[in-house]
Amino acid sequence: MPTNQSHSQPWSPPEQFVLVESSVPGVMVYAPQPETTKSDRAKSFACPNCGANITYDVSAGGVACEYCGHIAPVKSVHVGRNAEDFEFTLETLSQSNRGWGTQRQILHCDSCGSDLSISESTLTTTCLFCASNKVNVITSLEETLRPRFLIPFTVTRDQTQKIASQWLGKGWYHPDELARNAILRKFVGIYLPFWTFDTQVDARWRAQVGYEKTERHYNAREKRWVTRTRIDWRWENGKTHLNIDDFLVSGSHQRHISQLILKRLYPYDMNGLKTYQPDYLAGWQAQAYEVTLTDAWASAKKAIREKAKTACHRDIPTHHVRNFSMSADFRDESWRYILLPVYLAAYKYDNQVYQVMLNGQTGAIAGQKPIAWWKIWLAIAAMLAPGTLLGLIGLPLLLVGGVGIIAIVLGIILFVLGIIFSFILYNKARESEAK
Repeated sequence: MPTNQSHSQPWSPPEQFVLVESSVPGVMVYAPQPETTKSDRAKSFACPNCGANITYDVSAGGVACEYCGHIAPVKSVHVGRNAEDFEFTLETLSQSNRGWGTQRQILHCDSCGSDLSISESTLTTTCLFCASNKVNVITSLEETLRPRFLIPFTVTRDQTQKIASQWLGKGWYHPDELARNAILRKFVGIYLPFWTFDTQVDARWRAQVGYEKTERHYNAREKRWVTRTRIDWRWENGKTHLNIDDFLVSGSHQRHISQLILKRLYPYDMNGLKTYQPDYLAGWQAQAYEVTLTDAWASAKKAIREKAKTACHRDIPTHHVRNFSMSADFRDESWRYILLPVYLAAYKYDNQVYQVMLNGQTGAIAGQKPIAWWKIWLAIAAMLAPGTLLGLIGLPLLLVGGVGIIAIVLGIILFVLGIIFSFILYNKARESEAK
């Protein structure tokens, strides 16, 4: 009996077709493989004069050789906010180039699972994200979309040392030896992946809106006029429009990059966008996106809806609102895949991993710093001591006269103030350690 071949052999896509991203979960989509032109082929970076490895030099604004001094400008176009947007279509994704356009390796961390793109000449044994030395180098796969635009580094490595030194010196409740931590003065420059989205949002809302109304009536029992305020509730509706331009969503997974710290580096000046050229990555590290376009757009829409909700509430002339509902219609959606410059340092202190980031365009810095908790508890004790002491002094004075009540009242006031300031200090310290 003949065998049914459809059940004996797995299906395979036609030749020259590749798997592309699908907007429908569980559905695999194949499209014609994009043609690779000569300019798309991987290139290596060697000095034309002496043959040594060359790197992108921030000060020179081009690739430079540290041995013979040769400098070559990057053949890139400054596009700024006029950088091309792309629609959410299968054709756009299938025609996009893949990989970095240059010969690179992947540094895989066995500890946190991150994959970091490094140049072939890079020698490193430490993960940039978790400071682990359990790493190994694997072959770079040309599967991810190639970025179309980036913002080059404008902050030099020398400038990071001064910025980090000033930042480390702030905060008396950090360990004294932290300012002497040499690791933080050795930031590594990395291009991180980002998705940017543009869209028009039309939001319509409906809610019960309350208006305060003041009334006066005569209280016969107390024989006086009394004023009271009541709320008049009315059903109302309205609409608002939002023009969303360059809404940023990180393409890095939160397991590897602290999104809380990363957002403190915003904003980036999108007027600095330039067309992507592999030369910018010469001697620098980079990360391919871990968050797909579909997931990034879902995250962006959720955040944009919250912005629309806030805008609708601003249109309501009172803060008395209940039974609020809103619908948001998105149109003219478009996206870009870009790289943004970040200096990153991961260091260990008391077996805990901390991250510090610095905006490679503006110099803004943010990060985690360990807390010397003995300093915090000592400061809290000092703030609570005056109130406690006055209260203890006032108690025996009550037995000899009324003067003790004054000390007790003052003690209670100081104790409450001490609790308030202690709460503020504690939260500030926790925020400094937050991830």
